[in-house]
Amino acid sequence: MRLPFPKLPILRRSASPRAMIDRYSWFELILIYLGVFVFLFFMLSPFIEGFLVSLKPLAQLFSTPYRFWPENGSFEAYRTMWVRIPYFGLYIFNSLLIATVATVIVLVLVVPAAYAFARFKFRGMALVLGAFLAVSMFSGAVLLIPLFRLMRTLGLLNTYWAMIIPGAAFLIPSAIWLLRTYMMRIPPELHEAAYMDGASEFYTFRRVILPIARPGIIVVAIMTFIGAYAQQFIFALTFNSRTEYMPLPVGLFAFFGRQEVIWNELMAASFVGIAPALVIIFYLQRYLVGGLTAGAVK
Repeated sequence: MRLPFPKLPILRRSASPRAMIDRYSWFELILIYLGVFVFLFFMLSPFIEGFLVSLKPLAQLFSTPYRFWPENGSFEAYRTMWVRIPYFGLYIFNSLLIATVATVIVLVLVVPAAYAFARFKFRGMALVLGAFLAVSMFSGAVLLIPLFRLMRTLGLLNTYWAMIIPGAAFLIPSAIWLLRTYMMRIPPELHEAAYMDGASEFYTFRRVILPIARPGIIVVAIMTFIGAYAQQFIFALTFNSRTEYMPLPVGLFAFFGRQEVIWNELMAASFVGIAPALVIIFYLQRYLVGGLTAGAVK
C-alpha cells in the first residue's frame, strides 16, 4: 500500500529581494546620505579649493570680491614652479626615500614586538606598553636639542639618517599599539595547533601568524608611511643644511618670499609632491583589500 505523499507548501518568491536586505526607512537613508555628504564636503573642500587656487593667476587670488571659480584658469603654475625650484624633483625623491626607509625600519622592529606583546605575558609588560603610549604623546619639537646633540655625536648631521632615525623612533610606539591590537584578534588555537605539530616559535610566527596578520601589517605600513612623509619638516630643518638631502616640506619654503607668498605655485607644488605618495598608498590598499577578502573565506 502506497502512502500518500504529503504536500509541501509552495514557497513564493519575494516580490522584492532588496526589501529583505535593506531594512532602512527612507528617512534613515536620507540622514545617512546627508551625513556622508557633509563628511565628504569637509574632507574634500580644502583639496578642491587648493586645486582651484593652483589654477588661478596670482593677482586674482587677492581680488575683491573673492571668486571661488577661477577666471581664465590655466596650469601655468604647474610649469613655472619647476623654474622657481630647480631641485623640486630631488626634494620629492628625498621625501619618498626617507619615508620608505623609515617605514621598513618600523615594520622590521614593530612586527615581532607586536606579536610578543600580543601572545606572551611577562612581568612589566603593562609598564612598557604604558611607556610606549606616553612617548607617543610627546612632540618632536620637545626633544630637538637632545636629538641634535645625539645626531652630532654620531656624526649623522646632514645625512638621510638624521631624518630617518628620529622619524622612525617617534612612529614605533603607535605602530606597536595598533598592530598588537590586530594580532590579539588572531585565534590562539592556531598557535597551539602549530605547537602541537612540533613547529618552532619562529616557524609559527613566519608561516602561520604573518600571513594572517598581513592586512594589519599593511595598515601599519600605510599609516607609518604617511606619518614619515608628513613629519620630515622639523627634523630636516634642524638636522640638515644641504640641498641634496632636503625633503619636500622644507623645499616648499622657496615659495614664501619676504613680501609675498606665491600661493598658486605653492598649491601646484603641493599637489605634485603628494601625488607619488598617493599612488603608493592606493597600490598598497589593493593588497589590503585582497588580504581581508582572503582571510574572510579561509
